[in-house]
Amino acid sequence: MIAAIVLAAGAATRFGEPKQRLLLPRVLERLETANVDEIVVVTGAHPLDMEGARSVACPDWELGPGASLRCGLAACGAEIEAAVVCLADGPNLAPQAVDRVLAAWRDGARDVVAAGYGGERGHPVVLGRPAWGSVPDEGMRALPAALVPCDDLGSPGDVDRPEDLA
Repeated sequence: MIAAIVLAAGAATRFGEPKQRLLLPRVLERLETANVDEIVVVTGAHPLDMEGARSVACPDWELGPGASLRCGLAACGAEIEAAVVCLADGPNLAPQAVDRVLAAWRDGARDVVAAGYGGERGHPVVLGRPAWGSVPDEGMRALPAALVPCDDLGSPGDVDRPEDLA
């Protein structure tokens, strides 16, 4: 079984308001059409109302995205083989990118597989269960990953400020 973990715990200070409330519904809609068995949303700075996903509050969210990810992974049952990590501020996530990185992971690429856009690492990222114990506070970027080209699908986006929505 595969879980999607959506990191939505940040304070969104650069955006000026809880951007997760605006962007998360679109990310969840896109994940609902991907090949995942459950969706877990990690919250922290702001409470969020959502449908179609399980919410997990992370009391240590201020330590960084790795702390939030560890909370999401800890909420997964023993039946979960891998987690697809997405960001709540990536509203253009392509469900096909999720499926593509999962396929590479299933084919044995490695325990950490990430979508690549123009040769740069992006989201989604698949973490096989053996990688779960090595998540640093700064997040998975600190660990090497196999890159799966997803240029043709378009980047999921990274909305930090209101002008990033344009």
